Amino acid sequence: MKIAVVGATGLVGTKMLEVLAERNFPLTELIPVASERSVGKEITFKGKKYKVYSMVDAIAAKPQIALFSAGGSTSLEWAPKFAEAGITVIDNSSAWRMDETKKLVVPEINAHELKATDKIIANPNCSTIQMVVALNPLHKKYKIKRVVVSTYQSVTGTGVKAVDQLMNERAGKEGEMAYKYKIDLNVIPQIDVFTENGYTKEEMKMVNETKKIMSDDSIRVTATTVRIPVMGGHSESVNIEFENEFDVKDIFEIMKSTKGVVLQDDIANQLYPMPMTAHNKDEVFVGRIRRDETQPKTLNMWIVSDNLRKGAATNAVQIAEYLIEAKLV
Repeated sequence: MKIAVVGATGLVGTKMLEVLAERNFPLTELIPVASERSVGKEITFKGKKYKVYSMVDAIAAKPQIALFSAGGSTSLEWAPKFAEAGITVIDNSSAWRMDETKKLVVPEINAHELKATDKIIANPNCSTIQMVVALNPLHKKYKIKRVVVSTYQSVTGTGVKAVDQLMNERAGKEGEMAYKYKIDLNVIPQIDVFTENGYTKEEMKMVNETKKIMSDDSIRVTATTVRIPVMGGHSESVNIEFENEFDVKDIFEIMKSTKGVVLQDDIANQLYPMPMTAHNKDEVFVGRIRRDETQPKTLNMWIVSDNLRKGAATNAVQIAEYLIEAKLV
């Protein structure tokens, strides 16, 4: 089993390598791929050094699976070339997510829809992944009508440059700016560019991807996405209106039994999910579950997950694991 990691030197690519190692992914050969300026450099995986490949050489090496985390334009150009060579691409960019011919996969929800003919598989947006993992079992039982979500997103979602900006500001040092504004001791209510309707691209990703993953266009989603000066994970305040009535105790039980979810909800002991406790973990953490007392059949919850892991790298690796287990590659 040969696996290529495209964008192996970036934040998510590095995390993909970590996750592959931790989960003892059954690979026999690793093919790290990065930009032309990184070709020939070495990366270390499980104590062994590997030379970085170019895109062309990676295709020639014929891996069965390529995990892509190299940005949308790279993916649009190269993913079809890998796919034409018979390589299954799992892409972490936004390039293919809303393409009607491509599956948008969160393994806990819809991996069963994958077929051997799916040669480009899209990994959803980090904020969407953690939300739908928690919401999908509730949708099955109570049918979701509407979701109002506000996010509190880690600087790691922007990349190394943003992490450096935050650390420089903390240290009182001048440096390159990932954001137009200072991020330390501040929040920025803009993630990605604004669209014509006044929402950002990140907000519209949450709207559109939720419907596609959960296979239900009737779910109404409205989102406000915000960058905050933290590392370790994204947090979300989610308000969910259902078609059917629920008992809060049953919500707790559903969350306890949902694969990939950890319930952290003990207000007597001030236990609730936080980025610092979700950091470097693969699960989606759920807490602050309570009825919205302003209208019927409506619930509030707080959802936190490590955006580089379940929000990106781990989800992609889990898709690859499913493909192998289901003998689709």
